[in-house]
Amino acid sequence: MKLLYNNHHQNRTQRMAFAGLIVILLPIFVPNLFEPLGRASPTMFSEWNAPKPRHSSLLKIALHRQIPTEQQSELWSPLVSQGWRPCAESTGTSSLPKKSRGYVQVFLDGGLNQQRMGICDAVAVAKILNATLVLPHLEVNPVWRDSSSFADIFDVDHFISSLRDEISIVKELPSEYSWSSREYYATGIRDTRIKTAPVHASANWYLENVLPILQSYGIAAIAPFSHRLAFDNLPTNIQHLRCKVNFQALVFVPHIRKLGETIVHRLRHPPGKLQASGTEFHKGRIGDSEVTGAGKFTVLHLRFDKDMAAHSACDFGGGKAEKLALAKYRQVIWQGRVLNSQFTDEELRNQGRCPLTPEEIGLLLAALGFNNGTRLYLASHKVYGGEARISTLQKLFPLMEDKKSIASAEELAKIEGKASLSAAVDYYVSMQSDIFISASAGNMHNALVGHRAYLNLKTIRPNMTLLGKLFLNKSMGWTEFQHAVRNGHKNRLGHIRLRKTKQSIYTYPAPDCMCQS
Repeated sequence: MKLLYNNHHQNRTQRMAFAGLIVILLPIFVPNLFEPLGRASPTMFSEWNAPKPRHSSLLKIALHRQIPTEQQSELWSPLVSQGWRPCAESTGTSSLPKKSRGYVQVFLDGGLNQQRMGICDAVAVAKILNATLVLPHLEVNPVWRDSSSFADIFDVDHFISSLRDEISIVKELPSEYSWSSREYYATGIRDTRIKTAPVHASANWYLENVLPILQSYGIAAIAPFSHRLAFDNLPTNIQHLRCKVNFQALVFVPHIRKLGETIVHRLRHPPGKLQASGTEFHKGRIGDSEVTGAGKFTVLHLRFDKDMAAHSACDFGGGKAEKLALAKYRQVIWQGRVLNSQFTDEELRNQGRCPLTPEEIGLLLAALGFNNGTRLYLASHKVYGGEARISTLQKLFPLMEDKKSIASAEELAKIEGKASLSAAVDYYVSMQSDIFISASAGNMHNALVGHRAYLNLKTIRPNMTLLGKLFLNKSMGWTEFQHAVRNGHKNRLGHIRLRKTKQSIYTYPAPDCMCQS
């Protein structure tokens, strides 16, 4: 009897050891298996248990919507002049100083658009200090993991040439300062590094704290630097200079522009798409004569990644499994310290604090008058929930495209695995679109809203508070929903909004970057 027990115990131990070995080795031999658990990507729960539509009654009618021609014409018509024009040329004392006071280095973190704003601020700070700017160093973002440099993204020669009458810019430090590198500052406390710059620091702060270091050592390195220059109480020429950098000097490298132009051309002149109605695909093709807004397209920036979904603490209809997955994610990433967690889903939606799902942004577009023949370009990173979450949006807009559907693998090769380069392509395409809409606020939303306002281009800003309340009302019919959406967005289609105190000059370019006609 004892022998049988020992054999059974031994076999059980061996099985457990074997199972443990499989768990250890499986990620090595099948690395993609656990990818859904990675940061900013769908969890296994959300992909394997696809969420059902949360607004089925609205969706059913929206799939078969008929949009009057008059409404379509109004929707696609460009904005009329609003009495403001671009005015980014510097004025006053903006000539190149006779002698530079030294070199300024900045190290910029964040994604592409946060770095873009940091570059504009770096030029402004160099101007304030009468210093020479070293081409900004772009840090590797821990989320996007893209090591692309300034020169990989932006046209360096154009950048330097555009600003040659304002400040001196060098691609690299002269040999006597070659020691001043990212690695140098990472290995100890250095007298030439400034790491105490407050958020939204004033011009006087830089003159009082950075200028003495420049005068003593001939060089000053500022890190961190993101959001380190105020938006208020700055000389007019400095504000104009920031605008000039943002809207004129920062141009993407040729291969990004070329890929962007290719995508834009195919969106405006598609070879033809299979016609779709709901889930039924027909053999016929949709020709330009059948599509209102022929030759035009809309860009949707759909930011609905795992970070945003978890941090919002909202319920997105994925059931208990999804709630558990997001709660665990909040605990791991933020140790549970998320302000929204103290509110109920209903309270958050009434306050407009829940990001729109692909289904909800699709219903918004349909209510605004976009029909199922709309050419919609999807600019996004990974969508939380994957294809299952996007499927409803695809049904509403069967002509929806993204980079991978409209360009070949060979054409995308140079940006493959490069989040910043991919975002640059999306930015370029977004600036060429007839209409742009972003599902939620963020750096790309802010940058594009400001850039398109500067050029008087139609841009839809979703009324999040209104939409939160509308989507909570499960008894609302399509006609009432459509009427409420249209009324709530009459003044949110690209109308100029003057910048208020503490607001970003990059999101609200008037009046600092614009002049009244």
